[in-house]
Amino acid sequence: MTRRAITLAGGGPAAGLHIGVLQRLAEEKMKFDVWALSCIGAWVGIVHNQCDEGKESEQTYDFFKKHVFRDDLSYSRFPINAVFGPDWFGNARSLTAFFSNPKNYESIWVPSHLMNSWRETASFFSTPSKWTEGDFNQWVLNHALAPNPFVRFLASMMYLSPVNGLSKIYYPDSEFMKSIKFERLYGDDKPFMFHNAWNLDAKRLDLFSNKPVVGYKDISAGSLCACSALPFVEGTVDLDGATYCEGALVDTVNFYNLVQKDHFIRKLDDDPFTLDEIWISRIVDAKQVRKPANLHDGLANLCQLFAATVGEDDVSLFKHHVRKDKSWHGTVVEIRVDSGINFDWSHRNLEDGRTAGYQAADEALKAYKAAGGSINKTGGFRVINEQASAAHDAPPFALREPPAFYKSQAPYPGPAGRSSLAGKTIGPRPSRVA
Repeated sequence: MTRRAITLAGGGPAAGLHIGVLQRLAEEKMKFDVWALSCIGAWVGIVHNQCDEGKESEQTYDFFKKHVFRDDLSYSRFPINAVFGPDWFGNARSLTAFFSNPKNYESIWVPSHLMNSWRETASFFSTPSKWTEGDFNQWVLNHALAPNPFVRFLASMMYLSPVNGLSKIYYPDSEFMKSIKFERLYGDDKPFMFHNAWNLDAKRLDLFSNKPVVGYKDISAGSLCACSALPFVEGTVDLDGATYCEGALVDTVNFYNLVQKDHFIRKLDDDPFTLDEIWISRIVDAKQVRKPANLHDGLANLCQLFAATVGEDDVSLFKHHVRKDKSWHGTVVEIRVDSGINFDWSHRNLEDGRTAGYQAADEALKAYKAAGGSINKTGGFRVINEQASAAHDAPPFALREPPAFYKSQAPYPGPAGRSSLAGKTIGPRPSRVA
C-alpha cells in the first residue's frame, strides 16, 4: 500500500489552483494519508476534508466562491475579497483607548521643530534651485506635515493605536466560520492534517493537527485564522495565551518535518509506516508577479513575491536535503505552478485557477504514470515532473542548517493517532478552542 502526503502551500487569490488540483486527483481516486498545509492551502485542505464524502470538489469550490471571492462586477470597483473586512468594533475600542490615554498627547506640540520648519520653509521658497518635484515632496513631508500638531496627532492615532492589521477574519461565532465543520476533521477515517502558525511570543513555529500528538495543538477556527494572518494585511490572532501570525513565510509547509527520518516512522496497524510519496502543490511563482498598475497590484506583489520565492527556495532545499541525506528513497511529484493566473479575488480568477490547477494535476499524473507510478525502480529518491525555479538559474548550492525554532518540535506523527510515536507516548490533548 502506497503511503502518500500532499502539501498545499500558501498563495491567497491563487487558491483556485489547489481546488483544481484536488479535483483532478480525486477523479484518479488518489488518497493521501498526510496533508501538510499552510495559509490558503490550509483553508483549502481543511474545507475539502470537512465536506460531504464524494462532494468534496464542488463543495470546496462553492465555499470559496460564496464566502471568499467576490463576483466580477462587484470586484471591478471594490477590489477586496469578501472576508478582509475591518474590525469596526475592535477599531472603535482601540481609538477610545488611544484618546483616553494622556501619554498620547505628549510631544504633539514641539516648538523647536516648528521653528526649524519655518526656517527650512523660508529657505525652500527663496531658493529656486530647490523647486524640484523631489525637493517639494520632501518639504511637504518633513516641514509641512511632520511638525504640524494636528497631523502628528492623526498620524500617531493611525499608526500607534493598538490596531495591528487592516482586516480581521477570526470571529468564531460568525456564520462564515461556523460554515466550516471542524468537528468532522476529527473522525477516525480522516487523514492526518497539520498546519503551522508563527508564535510571536515564543518566537517559534507552532504546529496544529487533527490527531492527538505530543507537541501539536488542535486545529480550530482560531488556528486556521492564525496560519493565514499575514502581517499588516490581517490582524494577529490570540490563542491559549499566545499571539500568532502567518507561518508560511517562515516555512512553506514544514518540509523539514517530512524530511527527517524519525518523522516518517511510527506504528500503523502493527506495520512500520514510511511515506512513499510526497505530492507538492505550490500555487505561487515569481513569474506570476507582473508590473503593478495601481496600489491593488502593488500590495498583491508585496505579499505574493515573498510567498513565491520562499516557496521556491523551500522546495529546492527540501529536494537538496533529501538527495544529500540519502536516507529516504521515496518519490516527490511536483504539480507545476501555472503563471497565467493573477492575484484578483474575483470569481473569474477562482474559476481560471481551478481550470489551470486541474490541467496541472493532469500533467503531473501523466508524468507519474510514465515514470512507473507508485513503483520506484530507481532504488532511491526520485522527483517526477520537476519544475525549474523561476527565481534562480540553479538550485541552492548549499544546505542551510535547520532553523532553531524546530528544536522543540514534535516528530512527524503519521496519518493516524495511535499509542506511540518514535518511542514517545502520546499524551492528552489540550482542550479545543473555537
